[in-house]
Amino acid sequence: MLSELKNSPKVVGVKQLRKALNRGELLRVFLASDADPALTAPIAEQAEAEGVRVDWVSTMRELGAACGIAVGASAAGLRRPEG
Repeated sequence: MLSELKNSPKVVGVKQLRKALNRGELLRVFLASDADPALTAPIAEQAEAEGVRVDWVSTMRELGAACGIAVGASAAGLRRPEG
């Protein structure tokens, strides 16, 4: 599941994820369970309302590592293939 993030086009971070969701660019959303619910809950609700699958990851550190960054991430998304 998380290996897809490492090798695919992605969006990392709450602000960028929200923008990509608004533009309908995402196939799947990944949220860290240990992130602030005030940040993740609205994204989860929006994604589900738009029919985008939401997967929860144990920690921000694990999600950040899957995205190839050295810090934790609250949220990330897998972009739709272009074309």
